[in-house]
Amino acid sequence: MLPRPSFRQLLLAAFVLVALLLGGVALRGQLALEALLEKGRDDAARTLGLSAQAERLDELALAMERAARQYLVLGDGALRQRYQRSADDAEDQLRALARDGIAPEAAAAWRTQRRAVDRLLADGPDPSRDGAVVQAFREIAEQQTRLNERLRAVTEARNTALQGEIEAERVALGRQWAGAGVLVLVLALALAFALARPLSRVETAIVALGENRLDDRIEIPGPSDVRQIGRRLDWLRQRLAGQDADKARFLRHVSHELKTPLAALREGVALLQDGVAGPLSADQCEVARILADNTAALQRRIEDLLSFNATAFAAERLVRRPVAMAPLLHELVAEQQLQWRAKGLRVQVGGDALTADVDAALMRSALANLLANAIRFSPDAAGRAGGAATIRLDLARAGDGLTITVSDEGPGVADSDRARIFEPFYRGAVQPAAPEGTMPGTGIGLSIVAEAVSAHGGHVELLAEGSLPGACFRIHLPHALAD
Repeated sequence: MLPRPSFRQLLLAAFVLVALLLGGVALRGQLALEALLEKGRDDAARTLGLSAQAERLDELALAMERAARQYLVLGDGALRQRYQRSADDAEDQLRALARDGIAPEAAAAWRTQRRAVDRLLADGPDPSRDGAVVQAFREIAEQQTRLNERLRAVTEARNTALQGEIEAERVALGRQWAGAGVLVLVLALALAFALARPLSRVETAIVALGENRLDDRIEIPGPSDVRQIGRRLDWLRQRLAGQDADKARFLRHVSHELKTPLAALREGVALLQDGVAGPLSADQCEVARILADNTAALQRRIEDLLSFNATAFAAERLVRRPVAMAPLLHELVAEQQLQWRAKGLRVQVGGDALTADVDAALMRSALANLLANAIRFSPDAAGRAGGAATIRLDLARAGDGLTITVSDEGPGVADSDRARIFEPFYRGAVQPAAPEGTMPGTGIGLSIVAEAVSAHGGHVELLAEGSLPGACFRIHLPHALAD
């Protein structure tokens, strides 16, 4: 099997083909122009020759008439010979004109009159025959005029034919240039199309790598060098997938390794707070409280890491079943009511009563993270001029799928954070004030949402604006409605 040519080779072949095509048309035009110029020179030379022959014939006719009339009067034999030489020369000119097809009938009439003059001279000198000779030469002059007219007509016809050939050649050359231009354009479009498709696939593959979609093998058809780029990108995909797997294993192992000493630390702090080791002073109690809060926060961070890994693992083993979405949302609101009531918030659930084929546990995790995120960023009622802030959860049908929208009245997401908001461990510029002595969020919650929704064949997006002035996240689950 012959190796595939590279795009560089195809491009070079295309340039060579275009050069040959345009060069061939130019060479053909050059040869045609030279042929027409040669024909024009030949026609001009022939026309000049015929004109010279016609003029010579006029001169010989005058010489013949002068010698003949003088011979009739004077009877000098030299005049008779001069007439004969001029007549012979005139016959040569007539034959030359006849070879070019110049008025053969006029040439025949010219010869007839010449023979008539010969007969008049054959009887010897006689001035009385001068009138007959003059009449014969008058007829010869008329035939001479016809010869000249025919010569002009032939010259004009040749010029017209030459002009027609030049015009036809010009049209043919124009068509060839137009055809060559069309072929060059088609070739350029073919090359552009041949390059545009692989480049589009390269761009798609790079975007997929940037969005951490590493499951699909990258294979880019096309010339050999473009295919090599595809193989390099697939190698990069495998490296990134391996690094993701290594990271997940590392997080899983570290999380498990930290849980045991952290549990001992929490137990020790609890014993101190319970006074098992003796009564504590007020300052010692405050230190014990801070230790307890931070160990609890650290425990939550470890559980978040485990949850993120668990979500990625569960996405590979999705179990779908019909789930009534509105009751699921109400359950999640009830589960987190301590958090949103502590901040004096209102949580509303609305939309259609829809049933979807989803993995209940995975979807519950995603929606719980979105609701917890909205509660965390919503302002406390105590510090808000307009009273209690609102969080809305809305269900809506979208063809044979559905959307779930979660809106809040928090500060929203900064424009600089929108592109990376769903990346693991990414924390945006806008963060709520954390209680004193506690740790900030880990930036894992929204990545868990994106992982879970992607496992269902959907996607989650941050809308530019929603029904409330804060952040607005919308989950799209296409083809998810239960029959």
